[in-house]
Amino acid sequence: MTASSARRAGGRDARRAARAAPLATHLRPVSPGLSGGQYRPLSDQDMARIHAAVLDALEQIGLADAPPSGIDAMCRAGAILGDDGRIRFPRALIEDTIAKANRAITLYGRDAQHDMHLGGTRVHYGTAGAAVHMVDVDSGEYRDSTVQDLHDAARIADRLDNIHFVQRPMVARDITDNKEMDLNTIYACCAGTTKHVGTSFTDPSYVADALKMLHMIAGGEDAWRARPFVSNSNCFVVPPMKFATESCLVMEACIHGGMPVLLLSAGQAGATAPAPIAGAVVQATAECLAGLVYVNAIKPGHPAIFGTWPFVSDLRTGAMSGGSGEQALLSAACAQMHHYYDLPGGAAAGIADAKLPDMQAGWEQATSNVMAGLSGLNMVYEAAGMHASLLGFCHESLILGDDLLGQAMRCVRGIEVDDDTLSLDVIRATCIGGPGHYLGADQTLSRMQTDYIYPSLGDRSSPKEWVEKGRPNLIENAKARKEEILSTRAAARFDPQTDAAIRAAFNIHLPS
Repeated sequence: MTASSARRAGGRDARRAARAAPLATHLRPVSPGLSGGQYRPLSDQDMARIHAAVLDALEQIGLADAPPSGIDAMCRAGAILGDDGRIRFPRALIEDTIAKANRAITLYGRDAQHDMHLGGTRVHYGTAGAAVHMVDVDSGEYRDSTVQDLHDAARIADRLDNIHFVQRPMVARDITDNKEMDLNTIYACCAGTTKHVGTSFTDPSYVADALKMLHMIAGGEDAWRARPFVSNSNCFVVPPMKFATESCLVMEACIHGGMPVLLLSAGQAGATAPAPIAGAVVQATAECLAGLVYVNAIKPGHPAIFGTWPFVSDLRTGAMSGGSGEQALLSAACAQMHHYYDLPGGAAAGIADAKLPDMQAGWEQATSNVMAGLSGLNMVYEAAGMHASLLGFCHESLILGDDLLGQAMRCVRGIEVDDDTLSLDVIRATCIGGPGHYLGADQTLSRMQTDYIYPSLGDRSSPKEWVEKGRPNLIENAKARKEEILSTRAAARFDPQTDAAIRAAFNIHLPS
């Protein structure tokens, strides 16, 4: 190699290294909270008809099985307890609740850089799902998930740019005591990430100790109430159209403790919700509006996420089909209803029915995640890592999902049209007396990182280059990335004094 060719090669390497270096946050092509809303499977007339059906369902059918405290609160607000024990909601009460509800809420991270401002069509992707198994990508086998797996998932998510929050993605099945499992779930997630965390509770009596732990992590109750960085994922209904009594009591305890609430209605179309997609949306919307009345009757203005999560059945078998096109349509339609009411909301997307991170998982996860983002869904839950229709979670799939979600967010960002992007001057300079291509144009070089997103693990090399690089494999690359992340202690771990205090107060199963 000549000196001049060596200099050229060195210059190319330096430019490649500069392009590969992480961009400053404000220059990145995608960021949390980009606005979607470009995709609208429902017309304005469709949404109006769904709304009318929702009002009829709440006024004429209502919901059963509310606890006495909930009945008292909702009836004081204007709901009506029938002789059949069902709570019915007059139209005026529903419309008044919608008018008074929060138009936007902030879900805080322990680190303020991870705060999420929900409302409008701003999009955020994260985990969820409460899987009971872990996927071993080497053997293809499923095993019980553990608290260490949960902590590792939070640690991995903390390092992924396109995972914006961590709702408990799996159950710590190695902890048999339900109270200890709930408390260790909070510890494992919060010790793994400073992003916002979502969790649930098995029993309302466990909430007080959970709040005690959160006060310790936050540095006191006042600090916690000022910036609550954990929310309660609450299945407050048992579809169709019944309150879940114990979960409602959990919700009341969380509201009093200053914890934001995800009002989660998770009917399954064809089983616990109507089979037509529109009917499933009607039921989920009705149930969540009843929940919104409940929350605001307990504490007006309390932060609540409108969590319409209807799922899909494969009607040949009755099994859940989270990776279906119908699921993608359901979640997008729910996002539209959130916008119709101007309420911050969330739904599920990114679920794979595939058992392993393979081609089937790729198309299932991509289809619903892109559609959810384009619909402007504020909180896209279960967006990465979920397999076997929510039964299995995979760390490697979570890492690969970060690449997928980066591409989805780029679709959400859309196309900017202005004087610079129309590029007329650049076209003129290139075509008239110019080089005839745009490879070295200042515009190309300035836009290549701010306008384009590149996969971290996905391979775009030619077949020849791919062979020369040793035929890199996505799963092997994801395993290496996982090992790199988990080889260092989580930056989110608590300071020694706080950690010792938590361990003295609670039976923490993770090693210190």
